[in-house]
This record gives sequence, structure tokens and C-alpha cells, in this order.
Amino acid sequence: MMKKHLLFLGPPGAGKGTQASIISKSNGYLHLSTGELLRNEVEKKTASGIQIKEIINSGKLVDDELVLKIVKQNLALSKQGWILDGYPRNISQADSLTKVLYELNQRIEKVFYLNLDEEILVNRLLNRGRTDDNENTIRTRLDIYNETTKPLIAYYKKLNILEYIDGDRDLKTISDDIKQ
Repeated sequence: MMKKHLLFLGPPGAGKGTQASIISKSNGYLHLSTGELLRNEVEKKTASGIQIKEIINSGKLVDDELVLKIVKQNLALSKQGWILDGYPRNISQADSLTKVLYELNQRIEKVFYLNLDEEILVNRLLNRGRTDDNENTIRTRLDIYNETTKPLIAYYKKLNILEYIDGDRDLKTISDDIKQ
């Protein structure tokens, strides 16, 4: 039976969002992408959204506490199950998330790490054609990922819930692998 509380990890361009979307739709799970959650708060002009907009407009990152608050609100809405995509991004966020999940009487059941060679990622991101995707920014994002997010692989491996997924295959093969 498919686990109901999932986390997708991987470097930028690995396909986390795409796979999370496929799996969430086919299982009726809530797909929680932190970027999307923050944009929704801004669009809805909630108190948090107004705060987020000010932070983003000043060029800063939204602090962990505010992100966690929004993630928690959304996790509490989930009846079927959920997939976290792009959060947590570091060990500190993972520890805070674990505490929140404990309060909600939930836990991450499986972490899927989409693994890809760095050169494949760079080419994939360059071909995406986004204006902010040039080789320097991509390599900087990968360096930040390797420094802050990659340690989560060992963190979840130690909890015995990490599953390595080869991200250099076609979408259907990857999602079938995840469903298995």
C-alpha cells in the first residue's frame, strides 16, 4: 500500500515537483510545494501573505518560522495524505518539521531522493529556458543545495525512510518506481 506522508528531496531540476504532482494526483494527496504555498498566501492577501510579500520585495528569504507556520496549516488540512516538495531545506527545518508533525500526530513515512549527475542537472535547467537560469546561477544554486540540503540525505537515511530514485529516466518510469 502506498505510504501517505511523503517527502521529495533532490537538487534543483531533478524533477521533484513534477513527480510530486503526478503521485499526488494519482493518489488524491495534497501536494505541498513551499514556493507555491508562499505565493498562495501572497495572492490571498492573508496577514502572513502581506508579511511574505514585504520580505520577498526586500530581497530577503522568508524565515523558517513563517514557512513552518504555513506548512503546518496546510498539513492539518490533509485527510488523504500529503507530499512535501522543497521543504525542509536543511537540518534545522527538518527538526522543526518533525516537532510539528508530532503535534499533528503524523510522520514522514518515506523520503524519495531523486538522484542525478550534476552535469545532467545543469543542462536540464539551461534547457528549461527560464530567464533566471544561466549557468552561473544554476551552479550557485547547486552549491547552496550541496551545502545546506544534501545533509538531509544522511539525516533521513539514518531514520531508515530514504529511498534512492534514479532521476535520469523518463517520467513514467520514475513515477512507477516511486509507486512501487
